[in-house]
Amino acid sequence: MNKSKIRELFEEVLVEIEEAGSFNNVRKGLEETPRRIAEMYCEIFDGYSKDPNDYVKLFDEAHDEIIISKDIEFYSMCMHHVIPFFGTADIAYLPDKTILGISKLARIVDHFAHRLNVQEKMTTDIADFIMGCKLKPKGVMVILRATHLCEVMRGVKKKEPVMITSAVRGIFLEKPHVKKETLSLISRR
Repeated sequence: MNKSKIRELFEEVLVEIEEAGSFNNVRKGLEETPRRIAEMYCEIFDGYSKDPNDYVKLFDEAHDEIIISKDIEFYSMCMHHVIPFFGTADIAYLPDKTILGISKLARIVDHFAHRLNVQEKMTTDIADFIMGCKLKPKGVMVILRATHLCEVMRGVKKKEPVMITSAVRGIFLEKPHVKKETLSLISRR
């Protein structure tokens, strides 16, 4: 990502918002904002510049039961309004021959969250990546719950809406009793 270009573009945006005519006329206190925005964008959109396979750390463990990581916090940016949405992810998988380092699920969520997104695609991207990576699980289930500020601070202006999306792959899709057990485990607090 080109920080200088983003800084220059955001200078132009501020001139328009402030109706300043030029960047030299913007309100005091905004001089460093374009630089800060450029640095922030490099951080919050780092999902474009990294490879999620770098987060896959496997361990040879003969574990043949469901593994769940719940309440993984995330934030992302709506691709339609470039306003944040944030929430939690629950990920369940049934290993085959190896297990994934537990912190790696959170890193995978962050990787896909740090892009311009719609929640539905982010959910399927996470599930499809886990199913296709070298972990090769028998199945995966991903559930995202999020509040979208584009629904809170603009448009319909609802107070606390929560959108829930899911992606179900492999054994969780093929065997309803496995899916039911997993949903039961996820719903426990």
